[in-house]
Amino acid sequence: MNLLSPELTALGYLVAAVCFILALKGLGAPKTARRGNLIGAFGAVLAMVVVLLSSELDNLAWILGVIAVGTVIAVPASRMVKMTQMPQLVALFNGVGGGAAALVAVLELSHAESIGARVAVAFTVLVGGIAFSGSVVTFLKLQEIMPTRPLIFPGHAIVIVVLVLFGLVAATVVVLDDASLAAAGIDGQRTAAAVVALVVGLVLGVLLVLPVGGADVPIVISLLNAGTGLAVAASGLVLGNTLLLVAGTLVGASGSILTREMAKAMGRSVTGILFGAFRGGSTAGSTAVSDRPVRSSSAEDVAIVLGYAQRVIVVPGYGLAVAQAQHTMAELASTLESKGIEVVFGIHPVAGRMPGHMNVLLAEANVPYEVLAEMDEVNPQFKTADVALVVGANDVVNPAAKSSPGSPIYGMPILDVAAARQVVFLKRSMRPGFAGIENDLLFEPQTTLLFGDAKESLTKVLNAVKAL
Repeated sequence: MNLLSPELTALGYLVAAVCFILALKGLGAPKTARRGNLIGAFGAVLAMVVVLLSSELDNLAWILGVIAVGTVIAVPASRMVKMTQMPQLVALFNGVGGGAAALVAVLELSHAESIGARVAVAFTVLVGGIAFSGSVVTFLKLQEIMPTRPLIFPGHAIVIVVLVLFGLVAATVVVLDDASLAAAGIDGQRTAAAVVALVVGLVLGVLLVLPVGGADVPIVISLLNAGTGLAVAASGLVLGNTLLLVAGTLVGASGSILTREMAKAMGRSVTGILFGAFRGGSTAGSTAVSDRPVRSSSAEDVAIVLGYAQRVIVVPGYGLAVAQAQHTMAELASTLESKGIEVVFGIHPVAGRMPGHMNVLLAEANVPYEVLAEMDEVNPQFKTADVALVVGANDVVNPAAKSSPGSPIYGMPILDVAAARQVVFLKRSMRPGFAGIENDLLFEPQTTLLFGDAKESLTKVLNAVKAL
């Protein structure tokens, strides 16, 4: 029994859609991100309640039970996930959305009477399948359950092309009307074709992401997120649900814009990201440890360098996040400022492997937004900096992006750390960064390395600075 009139249902969907738009707007800045997230969550809950109260549901108990099980799993999992594992969590959430949209489309195929509806089904099944399996592979790569380097096999590209053609054939069978199917002698095979298209999509998702390596993986997550949004929008057409259409379109559009901006920030093209490994252009290289000599130092010596500087630019990276050293870093910055030293944080667009990742991490440690400077803003300031303190970053400060045309990261915009008078590099070891290439900045005469866990090293430096 419907408890909401069509007018109230439409109003509920409208309010939910506005919440989604406001959520995206709020997520555009660190100061409003938390509020935007809460608004989006409220919109999702409202949408779900409206559906439950306005639809004839034959299995309400099962639906509520599944929602309860999902909640029990999702809430603790989200609370327990580390900040460094946030990209993996995003990948899994994205994959589940794409897979759900694909399954719904297959189940609703029997109700898709118009050609337009069947086109939406075919699109949702293919793209949703790609988004699901591709997102699983990105999770496995980021979690390092499988190698992060590009994985290709002989004939890989040919297999992808054949599968794409096969998927289009299956999609065509889904779209054809009954008369055309009967004339072709495949009457009643529409559902089977949809299942075949789903399987093709799942295999394609794996084969498309396997060749992606290194720093390109988070960009692919964003691309797959856009695909999931478009699949959800298409499923909205299949179900005749306006809110799904609006929400999916918002996710598809924002994901596409984010993908473009991330690719631009990494100096890559989307096609280069997906197919670069086939022509040797991936961002994942060797994991070998260099044996070239470097100049290392102690925490006490680093403290003296920082304590007698007038201007320090901190460049935080993934290593800072892994060590959970953001609070120690914030205290060190505050201590230096109390001594009259200017401290600025230079943030690369994909520091921490996802846009905004490092901003959130530092906000958690109460670092003022005013001292966080984006790449374009901070790069001209390095030439006037006494010290550039690099904490756990590597690829985003690697001069090879500018000086080595043959490098996998050549053309990637970087932070101009090498322009500072002195560079202090906090690293756990001499292993290369996520892109798997050696960083020539480590061997420059103005660079000093402090080896060890970032939190432990910063704690020692902090205590030494306080003792000055």
